[in-house]
Amino acid sequence: MFHYTKEVSMSVKEAVQAVETALKDESFGVLWNLDLAQKLQDKGLDFNEEVVVLEVCNPHEAKKVLEESMLVSYFLPCKVTVYTEGSTTKIGMAKPSKLIEMVDNDELKNMALDIENRLIGCLDNVQ
Repeated sequence: MFHYTKEVSMSVKEAVQAVETALKDESFGVLWNLDLAQKLQDKGLDFNEEVVVLEVCNPHEAKKVLEESMLVSYFLPCKVTVYTEGSTTKIGMAKPSKLIEMVDNDELKNMALDIENRLIGCLDNVQ
């Protein structure tokens, strides 16, 4: 699968806060928090689910992967999404290891897998 997704037993707002806290513990910061559902509604579109996109980054890791290949900038920052599907709240992300497969570089693959495991660990800390 290209993604990691899990269900949580909290509201989107609570899940966003919990994800942000878990990311800080792993030295990832939230660069941008986009309430995509609200943005669609602001544009007059009828959209009834909640969806918040967090753009997250660990600056030291970003520097390392960019020094290896500037093509990785196409994938940065990483995105973590918190959303509802029906009455269920979910959190998830595209797996960095899957995205990086488009760049043929074994060192980058190892870096991406490490970052992916750390991000999944953060999401797994959100209940």
